[in-house]
Amino acid sequence: MEQSLDKNPRVEVVDALRGFAVMAILLVHNLEHFIFPVYPADTPGWLNALDQGVFSVVFTLFAGKAYAIFALLFGFTFYIQSDNRRRQGRDFGYRFLWRLVLLAGFATLNAAFFPAGDVLLLFVVVGLVLFVARNWSDGAVLAAAVVFLLQPVEWYHCIAGLVSPAHRLPDLGVGEMYAQVAEYTGGGNFGEFILGNITLGQKASLLWAVNAGRFFQTAGLFLLGLWIGRKRLFISSEKNYRFWVRTLVISAVAFAPLYALKELVLENDGVVRQSVGTVFDMWQKLAFTGVLVASFVLSYRNRRFGKAVGNLRFYGKMSLTNYISQSVIGAFVYFPFGLYLAPRCGYTASLLIGILVFLLQVRCCKWWLARHKQGPLEYVWHKWTWMGTGK
Repeated sequence: MEQSLDKNPRVEVVDALRGFAVMAILLVHNLEHFIFPVYPADTPGWLNALDQGVFSVVFTLFAGKAYAIFALLFGFTFYIQSDNRRRQGRDFGYRFLWRLVLLAGFATLNAAFFPAGDVLLLFVVVGLVLFVARNWSDGAVLAAAVVFLLQPVEWYHCIAGLVSPAHRLPDLGVGEMYAQVAEYTGGGNFGEFILGNITLGQKASLLWAVNAGRFFQTAGLFLLGLWIGRKRLFISSEKNYRFWVRTLVISAVAFAPLYALKELVLENDGVVRQSVGTVFDMWQKLAFTGVLVASFVLSYRNRRFGKAVGNLRFYGKMSLTNYISQSVIGAFVYFPFGLYLAPRCGYTASLLIGILVFLLQVRCCKWWLARHKQGPLEYVWHKWTWMGTGK
């Protein structure tokens, strides 16, 4: 008998994978001091070497990949919710639009403590693609995902640059915005910090996502998550096992040449470097994301691995609460209005702080979920999403 989507082990592996993504985001953000690039001026040679090693390992493994897993699972969650409504003979689309409005509120809360670094508002804007595609066929959803992941805008700029050497990518002024963000963040005025983050900071974050190719990649990942849900690929079966093995092999084989091509393209100048460089950067990160997701799903079939990462399930069930609370904690730890540890913490110390925050959050999650069905922010999001329906 086929397993239902609302029962184990599908829920377990998805929750654990989401917990893994949020944990990885936490570690990357700690190394970045939550977009506050202030570090010790002088460090011993041995510590500097260790710091560089820590930076290389964490960013190679997680930077640009953890967010991608988060985005993939956002699309998957949309499938679960929309399919549940479909079985009741109802359309989830307009309720989802309201859910995005609520997410914009959570994005503002997160951005208040995370200067120019919030991804939730990007999810709100790009989430509209799920509304548009909700009734498309599986083939159309997959085809659209591929088109988005191919980064068509960047290829347009590349071709335009080759045709006309005078062609330039639009200057969105992101660097100047980040400079202003760094200035008021370093000033230590809490009021200016909050106001600047939810206005200029959010604008800088969205425009940076445009420059980095994340708008199209996020849209593609949302649709890919929707397609994975429809194909029920997170359910444990021999057919799905073979799918994830193929995904792992193809992603692993593709990563090295894509990474090499990215490095080669970045040696060029002008529009080609900016456009094609962005494309190959997104593709090599996508390939490594495929390695991480497939490896995790395949490994989770092993009981020992599932038990070893069991705490990630609790962490993933409260992903929104954990994601926003880690921004609040990070701001207090690193910024001038708080403990102001940024000038004292290199990458190694910052990683240790991130691990400590993760362990504390896991303990809080286990305590909370032993007494409640959902995390506090998850509960609010759920209740307000379904207000007027009695859910």
